[in-house]
Amino acid sequence: MKSLRLDKLVSQVTDLSRAEVKRAARQGRISVNGEVVEDPAQKVLESDDVALDGDSLQEPGPRYFMLNKPLGYVCATKDSEHPTVLDLIDEPNKQKLHIAGRLDIDTTGLVLITDDGQWSHRITSPRHHCEKTYYALLAEGIDDSAIEKFAKGIWLNNEKKRTKPAKLEILYRNEVRITISEGRYHQVKRMFAALDNRVLELHRERVGDIVLDEDLPEGEYRALTSEEISGMNAGSDTGSQES
Repeated sequence: MKSLRLDKLVSQVTDLSRAEVKRAARQGRISVNGEVVEDPAQKVLESDDVALDGDSLQEPGPRYFMLNKPLGYVCATKDSEHPTVLDLIDEPNKQKLHIAGRLDIDTTGLVLITDDGQWSHRITSPRHHCEKTYYALLAEGIDDSAIEKFAKGIWLNNEKKRTKPAKLEILYRNEVRITISEGRYHQVKRMFAALDNRVLELHRERVGDIVLDEDLPEGEYRALTSEEISGMNAGSDTGSQES
């Protein structure tokens, strides 16, 4: 069974730096299997019960969150120029989290964040065709003829084949809801550009079977329910990636 230094293990499952862990150990705040350990270099097993201030530090299971992304945030773990969606997350060890399906800086709505690589692969892999639904506000009005064009697939500039069939619902003259099942670069915006129109606002409402919680304020997040998590597992072949 794998063993590692006590200070390394504690820093991996908390927000403490290695130096802070060493200080906590010297203060008698860390125990292993019920015994206080003051040597931060002591080797421990992953199965050992390590506690800080009496609280067990067992590695948490996979985590799954939905975030209502606001404008101005990028879907990246780090960015030198803009705040990232992870800046909105207040969770321990959040450097292990990643974004399952990115949105542009000027696109709002549903973002899924997890540390489960296999689960996020079902969402982002083109092979699984995970459906994503967006609300779009357009610069110009659009008529019913666009519905059939989207259903047949759109020729995008510099692309060698049409997009996969997409569902277009016209809500009002220049307000639409569109569902796509692939994730080409800036796909939604380019599809409307191909029809000589322009997207002014884009908001993601749904990814696979997960719908953005109407009660979730912009910039806030919550844990996914077990039904939402398992629904993506079950529906991975019906459901992709974009912005």
